[in-house]
Amino acid sequence: MSQVNRINSVKEYNNLVGQETLHPLVSVIDFSKVKPFEFFKAHMNVYAIFLKDIKCGNITYGINNYDYEEGTLIFISPGQVYGVESNGEKQQAFGTAIIFHPDLIHGTSLGKNIQDYTFFSYEVNEALHLSAREREIINDCINKINYELEHAIDAHSKTLIVSYIELFLNYSKRFYERQFITRSHVNKDILTRFEHVLNNYFASDEPLESGLPSVRYCADKLFISPNYLGDLLKKETGKSAQEHIQLKMIGVAKEKIFDSEKSISEIAYELGFRHPQHFTRMFKKQVGMSPIEYRHQN
Repeated sequence: MSQVNRINSVKEYNNLVGQETLHPLVSVIDFSKVKPFEFFKAHMNVYAIFLKDIKCGNITYGINNYDYEEGTLIFISPGQVYGVESNGEKQQAFGTAIIFHPDLIHGTSLGKNIQDYTFFSYEVNEALHLSAREREIINDCINKINYELEHAIDAHSKTLIVSYIELFLNYSKRFYERQFITRSHVNKDILTRFEHVLNNYFASDEPLESGLPSVRYCADKLFISPNYLGDLLKKETGKSAQEHIQLKMIGVAKEKIFDSEKSISEIAYELGFRHPQHFTRMFKKQVGMSPIEYRHQN
């Protein structure tokens, strides 16, 4: 197994792949123009966007086949590990990368809103698969960033570079929404399995031991990232993953409330609440009446 490098700066990444550093905080790399290098894995403390060249037909990620030959986009945020195991030999890489340091966007609108681009925390098997037209738009953004890097740095450089990166990310957000729609059959399968995960959880003793299921717990069971699950649910249903979990819990609670031999406190503990008053508060917020009132009414 190859070692995991730690990359703290744009220059450190450039040095590993043999790219000249034109700007200390951002780099655009055309891998076809750099010499072969030994592939590596790295703990990234910079943002990275990789546009992969796909020229061999369908590509498989996880258990799903995707049919966009023109390319895939992968987004890496600081703190993630990304890369390819080395076979000990130098190899020619293909595709394009944008690497930028968090300092580049500090104090900008992009820096304030970077958390809105949730795809930076997706898994690799949730990559964005571009159509030919979408790739043209993405390449145009890359070319604009590259132009600014090759231009002498002046008072406008940072503003323009950050603006083009933000434009790139906004287009990516639009294209991801398109992908959620065009791959709705895959999404429906995930939604069905999500429902099964919740059913199985509340039918077991896990709530007593572990409390309410978290979004991460459900996402791990589905082998996807929490952000991807949340975005998919929001797009398909208009509700967040947390809202779905709460609605499922309320549905189970209503069934349990019909068992008059159980106290409301017992039901709260069975559902994973450490404090029954928290259950009562959430139930009343969702249903419009307290558990006791619901029991008496029904």
